[in-house]
Amino acid sequence: MSSPAQILLPQVDLGVTFGALYIGVTLSAVLFGLTNVQIFIYVQMHRDTKMSFFKLIVIWLWILDGLHLALVIHCIYYYLVTNYANFNALTEVVWSLKLQVVFDFLIILTVHFSYAYRIWIVSRGRSRVLPTVIICIVVVLSLGISIPVVWVEYQCRVFQNMIAIEWTAYLTLSSMAFADILIASSLCYLLATSRTGFSSTGSFITKLMGYIVSTGCLTSACSMIAVITCAVMPNNFIFVSLEFIVTKLYVNSFMALMNARYYVQTDAASVGLPKLQVRHDVYRPKLRTNTSQDDKLQEDMSDDAVLHTTRPIQTVMVPTMGTMEMHSFSLA
Repeated sequence: MSSPAQILLPQVDLGVTFGALYIGVTLSAVLFGLTNVQIFIYVQMHRDTKMSFFKLIVIWLWILDGLHLALVIHCIYYYLVTNYANFNALTEVVWSLKLQVVFDFLIILTVHFSYAYRIWIVSRGRSRVLPTVIICIVVVLSLGISIPVVWVEYQCRVFQNMIAIEWTAYLTLSSMAFADILIASSLCYLLATSRTGFSSTGSFITKLMGYIVSTGCLTSACSMIAVITCAVMPNNFIFVSLEFIVTKLYVNSFMALMNARYYVQTDAASVGLPKLQVRHDVYRPKLRTNTSQDDKLQEDMSDDAVLHTTRPIQTVMVPTMGTMEMHSFSLA
């Protein structure tokens, strides 16, 4: 007589189910490491400032992200280590897999509301119609959808029941992608209309818009890929592993936007460094001597080839450099 495990064994493909979850957890751990690097950069940039709203948001996201990673690691450990070769346990939904959905939504809600608050700040001095509409849409898409979805998914006890409620994945991921596109396009519009006549400010705004578009497109594209994967392959866990990665991408994209000024300043410093070095070499102070002293020095140290080559260059280049420097100051 065959055991329940032997009956279940042919029906379970570990490669696209728990193997996919394992790959998703591994990539989530890598992205969490990148989050720690970005948070370290943010703290170093603002170490001399007081506690602010965005500092609290960064600390809150870091705690939530760490707890989310701990839950998904416990989920994989439960299935692949604690219940190794126990195929009956693979049909049940462990509590950590349910609870990580709550942290999923908390992270996404925090990022979306932080973006909405940033839109409110950027639109200061203008009409508040656009940020008000955006905030209302984000609230409806976030709270109005996340609360019932979390409640329905938390009622599932076996994986077979998750197939019947796969519409929750479509609704959640599609709403997140729509909110990302709406926020990114709104920020780009507000920044584009905030341009000034200064080239440095315009360049910074252009690069900042590039960060917003790239991060918003990254999270929305990953969400849409998860929706397509869930629709095409609803009987495996590939779309669940993509949801793990989407959560980490939200935190990384938000931190990339918060550190955009650091990256722009780093690029400007790397471009301007050779110019400063050349100027230091050109304008190095040098000792000028008359002709008789040069002739006497050449007789005493006739074997010094450096003096024979540098003396004519100093005589010709020093007045020229002084003229160029005065000309540059006059242009400024």
